[in-house]
Order: sequence, then structure tokens, then C-alpha cells
Amino acid sequence: MSIQVSTCPLVQIPKPEHRPRAEFHPSIWGDQFIAYTPEDEDTRACKEKQRDRRIIQHIYDRFHDADDTDDNLYNIALQFRLLRQQGYNISCGIFNKFKDEKGSFKEDLISNIQGMLGLYEAAHLRVHGEDILEEALAFTTTHLKATVESLGYPLAEQVAHALKHPIRKGLERLEARWYISLYQDEASHDKTLLKLAKLDFNLVQSLHKEELSNLARWWKELDFATKLPFARDRFVEGYFWILGVYFEPQYSRARRILTKLFAMASIIDDIYDAYGTLEELQPFTEAIERWDISSIDHLPEYMKLFYVTLLDLYKEIDQELEKDGNQYRVYYAKEVLKSQVRSYFAEAKWSHEGYIPTIEEYMLVALVTAGSCILATWSFIGMGEIMTKEAFDWVISDPKIITASTVIFRLMDDITTHKFEQKRGQVASGIECYMKQYGVSEEQVYSEFHKQVENAWLDINQECLKPTAVPMPLLTRVVNLSRVMDVIYKEGDGYTHVGKVMKDNIGSVLIDPIV
Repeated sequence: MSIQVSTCPLVQIPKPEHRPRAEFHPSIWGDQFIAYTPEDEDTRACKEKQRDRRIIQHIYDRFHDADDTDDNLYNIALQFRLLRQQGYNISCGIFNKFKDEKGSFKEDLISNIQGMLGLYEAAHLRVHGEDILEEALAFTTTHLKATVESLGYPLAEQVAHALKHPIRKGLERLEARWYISLYQDEASHDKTLLKLAKLDFNLVQSLHKEELSNLARWWKELDFATKLPFARDRFVEGYFWILGVYFEPQYSRARRILTKLFAMASIIDDIYDAYGTLEELQPFTEAIERWDISSIDHLPEYMKLFYVTLLDLYKEIDQELEKDGNQYRVYYAKEVLKSQVRSYFAEAKWSHEGYIPTIEEYMLVALVTAGSCILATWSFIGMGEIMTKEAFDWVISDPKIITASTVIFRLMDDITTHKFEQKRGQVASGIECYMKQYGVSEEQVYSEFHKQVENAWLDINQECLKPTAVPMPLLTRVVNLSRVMDVIYKEGDGYTHVGKVMKDNIGSVLIDPIV
């Protein structure tokens, strides 16, 4: 489907009035990720085999040297968290032993900082109705905040980090990088374990660098930064986002597919939100609904260029999946995109009309445009045989975990972006809809939305307990998407407005090896 729309290197973008221009800053990375020389395959394979053998032997030795009688708070909390993370519905009643006769957590726990940290992290795996873990979270948060400034390094650093980025909501690669750096400063660190952790991190990082180099060349060849200058050029940030969904080596193909689709989704978002007029968006929406190359006849030049690229990408994915009999997955990839653009168009009409919907009406549309469902569906496309047609039917049926993830996406996005969007005269966000409907202040809406985000995390935790609707590796993708949202949008829209935090995060997992 490689149809030449124009032989000109630059598409002439029309400039009618009333365009919702955003003026996004350009990519901060340039071409630095394109040039990468990967390790020789034999060298990498040899290192991986040596690493795996040494890790297995080291864990075996530590297991047999462990003290089976250890029954402290830290160990119990750690075991609880690890089992809950794997889907085991272990009872939270095991923490009752740490309460006094009045039903409160014992005061002597306050000085047990490691135990308090462990309990704090465990409490983030709670589900609805687990009052003891709600109490544990409040208890540990209060006392850890009160003591953090009086602690020495590295414990103070560990507590401060946990209060800001609990493990349940952190990205695995970022957390690993941070903890390895901290662990090596501990006087009692295990030198062999530290060496193995560094080796493992750097080996996986080298794979990610190679992937990003190949993908960056593809992106540069498209030259959307020049041809579609109104759109965000955030390809590196997009790959970082996808690393949050799955970083493991076995998901290399899935990452490649999802990164390309994510890049297309970002452009589509900006076409609807940052440039396209209503008169252009209607035929564009219809073109994606029809999924037919003849639809380009009704599109302006800049949309023609993008539409052909989009169809070409889907054709490329279809041909790749055909090799292992998984072409059926492309159908689902198309359907979620069609749903996405229908909702984008509904929002565009609201913006054009200056209409502020009720919060209920808004959420029906905005939960789709939030993007969690489309990204979850797309994330499954390149995965192995664990992904079945039944699993695709499940993900598009609005299961509770997808709804919860979508709530996190939508409300965190609205909290951090609504002021920027309002300056551009965009459609009212959930903040404005809620304020108008209930006559409350902006701060009150923030508080309510944060509560809803926390409740959504409890739903996610519940849906990950066995027996699960689909295999855990699929649920993990949804959990990880929610984690990405928490990391990137906790202190603002780190994807659109790339600042020091995002730059440092990308540097730590994609540029700088651990030495």
C-alpha cells in the first residue's frame, strides 16, 4: 500500500483560521539514538548464559543460608507483597500480630524504619475492604514522613523515594536502576549479587539501545517532524513509555510493534487536538472507519500523507503476523483505533461548539480518548501464543481492570493538563465539567479525582488475584500501563512538556550503563 501522495519532501499544510495550535517544543534528542553499535551476538549470548548460571547458583546458596526462624515485620511484609504481586490472595490478617490490645499498630514499630517501609509497600497491594492495610498505609505514611529528615544516608534516600514512588506504581527499569545505585552504597551489600545485578541491567539496556536505534531510523525516514510540524515529536519518550509496559528481552517484537503504533496514535491525537479543523476531522474520521485507501481523495494533503503511512504500517504488521498465523489480531488493532477516533471527533465537536458536558457524559467519551484500552489491546499484538482470540475479546469487553486503568489515565491526564488545554481554548476537561456540575472549587475536584485514582488501583489489585480472567502476563501489561501514567504524569505532563525528570529517567535506562 505504498502509494505516493506527493513527490515533494514537504507537505503544504493549509492554514485556515481557528486552528487549535499548541506550539509544542521540538524533540530534545536529535539523532543521538540512531547511532548505536550493538555487541556481537555471540558475545552477548555468552554473557547472558554466564549471568543466568551465576544468578541461579547465588540465589540457591542464599536460600540455603537463610534463617527460617526470622519472623520480623520487614520479612512478613516483603513476603506478602511478593506473593500478592504474583496473584496469590494471601490474607492481610498476618499483620494483626503487629497491633496492640486497642487495635492500633504498636508504637514500637515507629523506630523500625525498614519494617515500616516494608509495610508501607505491602499496603499498596491492598484491595477493597482490607481495612488493616488502609490503616497500615496511613500509619506508615505519617511516621515515615515525620522521620525521613532525621535519617542518615542511604536510608533517608530510600524512604523519600518510596514516599514519592511506591514500588507498586513504579516502572521496573527505573526502580531497578535506582535501587542498584543505592544498594552499592550500603556497607553490608552483597558484592556478588551487586555484580550480577549490574551485569543483568547493562545487558538488557544494550538490547533496548539496539531496538531504539533501529526504530529511530524508521522514524527519521518518515520525517514527520518536518512534514507534520504541528505534532509532538516524542518518539524517544514514546519508546520509554513502551519500555514501561514491557522491558523483558522476550517481548522485543511486541515493543517494536507497539512503539510504532504508539507513534501513530500520538500524531492522531495531535491532529484532532492541536491542528485539524472540524471540517477536516469529519472526513478523516470517516476514512479511518472505512479503512480504504480511496478515502484519501477527501482529505487535505497533510492528512493524506499520514493516512497512507498508517495503512502501510498496519499492512506491515499484518504481513509479520501472517508468518505465525496471528493475522486475526490486526482486526482488533483496527477496531480500537476506530473507537478512538470516533471519541476524538466527539470531543472536537464539543470544543467547536463551546459545549461543557455533564461529568457523566464527558466520561463516556473521555474514558475512550484516555488511551488505556487502545494501548492495552495494541500491547498484546506482538506477544506470543499466550495471547489468544478469547483474550482479545476479553480486552475489548470493558473488563474491570481496563476500566480502572482508563480511570487512572483519564483523571491523571486531566489533573495535570487541563490548565494548558484551557489556555488553548480546548474542550472542557473533567475538571471543568465537575466544577460546573457540582459548584465546587478546583482543589476539591483534584481531591475527588485523586480518591478515584486510588480506588481504581484497588480494582486493579483485586483483578490481579487468582483466579484471573486471563493469564497474568496479560494483566501485567495493564498494570504496567497504569504505572507509566503514574510516573510520567505525577508532576505534570512529562510526555508533552519534556523536562528534567523525563530527561533523567530516559538517560538512566537508555543512555547511561551502570558502572
